[in-house]
Amino acid sequence: MLFGAHVSAAGGISNAIDRIAEVGGDAVQVFTQSPRMWKPTTYSVEELARFRERREAAGVGHVSCHALYLVNLASRDPEIREKSVVALRATLETARAIEADAVVFHVGSHLGYGFEEAVAVVAGALRDLLELTSERLWLCVENTAGAGGTIGRSLDELAALCDAVDRHPRLGLCLDSCHLWASGVDVSDAAALEATLGELDTRIGLDRVRALHVNDSQTPLGSNRDRHDRVGHGLLGDGLATFLGHPAFADLPAITETWEDATDLARMRDLHRRGRRRWARRLRLSR
Repeated sequence: MLFGAHVSAAGGISNAIDRIAEVGGDAVQVFTQSPRMWKPTTYSVEELARFRERREAAGVGHVSCHALYLVNLASRDPEIREKSVVALRATLETARAIEADAVVFHVGSHLGYGFEEAVAVVAGALRDLLELTSERLWLCVENTAGAGGTIGRSLDELAALCDAVDRHPRLGLCLDSCHLWASGVDVSDAAALEATLGELDTRIGLDRVRALHVNDSQTPLGSNRDRHDRVGHGLLGDGLATFLGHPAFADLPAITETWEDATDLARMRDLHRRGRRRWARRLRLSR
């Protein structure tokens, strides 16, 4: 497993590699533009090349680009929907230029008009955006905590999105531990996590999970509230070891979005080790 964090791209996107290397990470997530503004950031050819060179030198094994928070592919407002597509296209183009592995995004919200209708609205945009992916670069839907009309709160919704684009081979998933917990999946309980991942594998395919967001939660199980906490400091606490140690996640990048220093990555690595031991014991006892 690779361990990393979401870091700032201030001063140039290649600085993200310098920042993650400083704290001993081997995976990184970055915004390619301000997450709360529609205007894309333009990078020079030299800056993009420096990112690729620094990544190779630092041995960073995974790079995710997170799309801006304003994106809503399900909006009924044609201007918002078009801005969302343009923003995602810009993120994908920058991700291709730096040879990233994933673009992670939130689909958005149907704002109450209904999920089934929203899927039809989203599917066309997704098909066009997926044309910008490659064998290396995947477009990854992030599961949501389930507030309001947000899309991606359940396996039903994630499977429907996948089916709506004819199970495109490069539509991936990014699973967020806090969002799963908030949506009602107890990722700290081995049986509950195993059941969820078994259903995910049947309906969507575990091979579509391309990255993990490892965040603790400030709010209770099933709260539908997206309130991240630092790893090991929230209500999940030591229970995150169960999530991190699951055998299905063994080769994935684990990226925390709420961190302060290198101790957060060290804590993730420790939880992963303990989680692996727990799953190994569980598998032995089940034989």
